[in-house]
Amino acid sequence: MIKKAIAVMTSGGDSPGMNAAARAVVRTALYEGVGVYGIHNGYQGMVDDDIEKLTSRSVSDLIQRGGTFLGTARCMEFKTPEGRKKAFDNLVKHGIEGLVIIGGDGSLTGGSLLSRETGLPIVGLPGTIDNDVWGMDYTIGCDTAANTIVDAINKLRDTASAHRRIILVEVMGRNSGWLAMMSGIAGGAEYILVPEVKFNVDTMCKELKEMYEKGKRYSIVVVAEGAGSAVEIGKEVEKKTGIDTRVSVLGYIQRGGSPSVQDRMRASMLGEKAALAIISGATNIVFGFNEGRVVGVNLFDAVNNKRTLDPELVRLSRVLA
Repeated sequence: MIKKAIAVMTSGGDSPGMNAAARAVVRTALYEGVGVYGIHNGYQGMVDDDIEKLTSRSVSDLIQRGGTFLGTARCMEFKTPEGRKKAFDNLVKHGIEGLVIIGGDGSLTGGSLLSRETGLPIVGLPGTIDNDVWGMDYTIGCDTAANTIVDAINKLRDTASAHRRIILVEVMGRNSGWLAMMSGIAGGAEYILVPEVKFNVDTMCKELKEMYEKGKRYSIVVVAEGAGSAVEIGKEVEKKTGIDTRVSVLGYIQRGGSPSVQDRMRASMLGEKAALAIISGATNIVFGFNEGRVVGVNLFDAVNNKRTLDPELVRLSRVLA
């Protein structure tokens, strides 16, 4: 059934390209003659009825901006059936007949609960720098974040070389090592520590010491936050190698910045796909990219399965170290 009005929201951690995706949803809906609303501050805005009708001008001057103009926030109330009922009633009040959710695993899980309990048509887009949504190999923002990390590694390598230091770089990735692995390989790191792969600090320290004794001037170790604290690992490394060691925790800088060309283009393509799908009556789908093609994954499969780190990346990191 063709919808008369839909809504779009961003939720969870912000990622570069969310604005491009939301912009594409809005302009595609308007092009198709469908009204479109923006929900501010994620599920909190849905519960609080912070919902605004959008125009084409509402999404002007956004495609190049990081963050999300709609905002995002945590909402404990939405985690209850009563909170979700209140949120749904607010959507109904505005005549909203379908919802596009741009966010990560937690945000999509919230959408799956809303769909099950109310029957509201939901289409999801994977917006997370961790690139950890099941059924696809790309999520909105992951490319920009990886490039931000590589840029930091390039700068840190200069000072590491000047002082013959070991530098540990802690990056985001509580449950997923994709960011660490991709940026570590692209940045030429000697070691990449991720939560999915066991590692031995003593062995690493022994190898680092041997490399320095042979004349190596510096080493870069990339640590996903889920693999352990880079600060604590750095203390061990310096103690066991006797080599001057520094730690750089990149933190939230990884989430910001103008999205890359890939993130802008892919987010725009996914936004159009999501809008057309929800308008035409589709529901419980997450659109993403896999091997360069747009794919649709069942929403409940996406949130109930865990994506694993590609073993080929792990192998390559060891070969090239």
